[in-house]
Amino acid sequence: MLEHVVFEWRDALDILLVAVLLYQVIQLLRGSRALTVLTGLGLLTLLYFISRSMALYTLTWLLQHVFSSLFLLIVVIFQSDIRQALGEIGTNNLFRKRALQHSAVEEVVMACVEMARLRVGALIVIERGTRLDDMIKREGVRVDALLSRQLLMNIFYPKAPLHDGAVLISKGRITAAACILPLAEAKGQSFGTRHRAALGMTQECDAVVVVVSEERGEISVAIKGELVRSLDATRLRQVLNDIL
Repeated sequence: MLEHVVFEWRDALDILLVAVLLYQVIQLLRGSRALTVLTGLGLLTLLYFISRSMALYTLTWLLQHVFSSLFLLIVVIFQSDIRQALGEIGTNNLFRKRALQHSAVEEVVMACVEMARLRVGALIVIERGTRLDDMIKREGVRVDALLSRQLLMNIFYPKAPLHDGAVLISKGRITAAACILPLAEAKGQSFGTRHRAALGMTQECDAVVVVVSEERGEISVAIKGELVRSLDATRLRQVLNDIL
């Protein structure tokens, strides 16, 4: 005789929370190297069960020892991905204010377009949820000035004393200049120092970095360790408004 199953609201909440968690994990892993590594671990798990069923004792023993250290392996392999994911979870909420208002975005866009036309290199870090005060304390020179296209262009003028490094924008103000950013690995691609710095910075936190190449007069935006290149004024404005 079948027992009567009672489906309560707690069960629905439980299923909903698990579904949301799984969806967020998939979104974080999609397109990243973590998904490739997890696929490899899945294949090793399948090989383990096959070896057990076929009584392949040596292979089974070897895989058992690998899986006994699985947690440590995951932490070592995914340390940067875990750090970025936890940072996103901590800063991704419904009530977070815009990192930059539309008028401030327009100042950044106009400055970058003009610097690209003049072939003046620039590196602009826009703070979002993660506070970047430590960047100022380590290397940068505090500015604390109202954001304007004229000031951005003046800072990055090749003969200006603060042009070498990144500008940090926080809450609509230019907080610091001449900031040194962590460099990402080149990985065989022909990225210059500015682009590597932009990628390295966005791999460590949720900031958005705008790059102007003095060699090609090209504007790029780095976000989450990915680079969107060859942007004109319209596309740059759209990307920044969507992200910020």
